[in-house]
Amino acid sequence: MTMQPIVVGVDGSPTGLHAVDLAVREAELRTRPIRVVYANTWASHPAWVDVAPSGLVAERLTSQPRQALDQALARIAATGHDVPATGEVLVGNPTAVLVHESQWAALLVVGHRGHGGLPLPGLGSVARQVAAHALCPVLVARGTLDATGEVLIGVDGSPGNDAAVGFAFEEAALRRTQLLALHAWTGPISTGPGDMLPLVYDLADVAAEETRVLAEALAGWQAKYPDVTVHRRLVRAHAARALVEATGRAQLVVVGTHGHRAVAGWLVGSVTHALLHQAGCPIVVVRQG
Repeated sequence: MTMQPIVVGVDGSPTGLHAVDLAVREAELRTRPIRVVYANTWASHPAWVDVAPSGLVAERLTSQPRQALDQALARIAATGHDVPATGEVLVGNPTAVLVHESQWAALLVVGHRGHGGLPLPGLGSVARQVAAHALCPVLVARGTLDATGEVLIGVDGSPGNDAAVGFAFEEAALRRTQLLALHAWTGPISTGPGDMLPLVYDLADVAAEETRVLAEALAGWQAKYPDVTVHRRLVRAHAARALVEATGRAQLVVVGTHGHRAVAGWLVGSVTHALLHQAGCPIVVVRQG
C-alpha cells in the first residue's frame, strides 16, 4: 500500500518556500514522502489555444512552473534530511488542484498567500478555500516557527472539534512538546456606566460547567497520549481574540473548520477565520468528521 504523502503547493513565491520548509519538518516527523505540486492555471486558460507552441510566450508559461518546482525540490534536498520528494506540474486552478490532491494526502501544506495576493499581511483566497474544502488537514504557513514553543489547540466542546483535538495531541507527541488546550467562554459584559446587562446566571456555576466541558474534550485523547503534558487554560474572553494572542508563544495552532457557531456565508468558522488572518505561527485546520 502506497504511503500517503505530505503534499505542498508551490507557486514560486516566498510563502510557497516557507510552506516547503514546514512540509519537510512534517514529513520527517511522520516518516512520509513529500509531493510538491504546482498548479498551472494558464495551461487550462482558453487563451492558451492561441499561443504559438514554440513561441516565447509558451516557453515562459511552461518554464516558470518547472523552475518553481525545481526550486522547491532543490530546497528540500538542501536540508540534508533523508526525505523522499517528487514534484509535478498539474493543469488547473490552484484551489481545485490542491483539493483534488488532498484526497490522497496525509497533510496538505500551503502558504498563506501566493503571487496573486495583495501586499498586505492577510490571507490569500487559495489558502482560505483550500482550508475550507480539503479532505485532509491543511497546514497554512503563517508567522514564524518557534520549535521551542507549545502546540496550541482551541477547544470548544463541539463534536466537530474532536478531530482537531486528536490531531493536536498527535502533533505534540511527534514534536515532543507540551500541549496548551485553551477554552474560551463569554458572559454578561458591562457596556458602560448605567448600562449593565442583567446577570441571568451565576458566573461561578458557568465557569465550573466550562471547566467540565474542557476536561471531557481532552479526557479520551489524554488517555491515548499519556506522555503528552497538557496545560489547560480556561479564559473568559472571545475565543478568536484569546487564541490569536496565544499564538505568539506557540509553534503551531490547531483548530477545526467550524465550531458551535457557524457564520452564514463564511467558508470556515469565525474563530478559524480570525486565526487564518492573524495567527502568529503556522496553523492547521482539521476537517470535521
